[in-house]
Amino acid sequence: MNIDRLRQIIKYSQANSSEMEVKVRDFYSFVGMSSHRDVLNIMQIARDSFRKQGYIVIEMPLSDDEIGALCYRGDAWGYILLNTSLPKVNVNFAICHEIYHVFCQRSQFRTRVEFANRHYYESEEEAAANLFAGMLLMPEYGFRTMYDKFRQESEGDERDTILRLMNYYEAPYMAVLIRCYELGLLDGHNVSQGLLSVDQDSIRERFRELWLDVGILDATKRDDFVHVEDVVTRIGQEGIGGDYLNERTLKRVLHNMRELYSDIKGE
Repeated sequence: MNIDRLRQIIKYSQANSSEMEVKVRDFYSFVGMSSHRDVLNIMQIARDSFRKQGYIVIEMPLSDDEIGALCYRGDAWGYILLNTSLPKVNVNFAICHEIYHVFCQRSQFRTRVEFANRHYYESEEEAAANLFAGMLLMPEYGFRTMYDKFRQESEGDERDTILRLMNYYEAPYMAVLIRCYELGLLDGHNVSQGLLSVDQDSIRERFRELWLDVGILDATKRDDFVHVEDVVTRIGQEGIGGDYLNERTLKRVLHNMRELYSDIKGE
């Protein structure tokens, strides 16, 4: 990301943060939590919240690591497929991004693909979703407190401070950096090219040196397909028992699911 693009993001965030705070508080209210509390396991919170809105979250490793998520809204249920071939920090941010689309977006969608290598899009809805995701994953009160703590531990080194925040919130490096600028913890008028140009290899190396959790930089490879298959089989058997589905139809559905699954995984 270049400096000009970062400044555009900061400008958008500052202009829309008040409105977005209301949306974040509304979501916290929906899940029965205080908006000042850090979400320690966003996936656990998100799954049940999406279910209440008619969406099923499925985690699965995709062969295409350019895709962050696939979203589809049918007549009855919606589906959010998260690509667990990506690092855990990216998946965490992606699920917060999708919360905005499902709970807050003004325009409705039927299908959508989120690309992993484009964290900050040009469209207003995508910019809003990213602002929301950062605020949800890294609440202001706690983030300011932890920034001060980790900056002291890092002896004022801004990069190490960001890496410690990244580890604490299990959030992507760029999302943490932008959150620091949004909250005025870093000077948006004096953007450091050094902080912008940090690459994944150097992040991983410094994580090891600081004794941080390198595992959050790796893909989880979690695969929910077996669970989905079990659910479909159980519902199908209930349908057969109720005489509104036959065995051949269930077998065809399961066969098609397995073929699609193989295509998605690139097998």
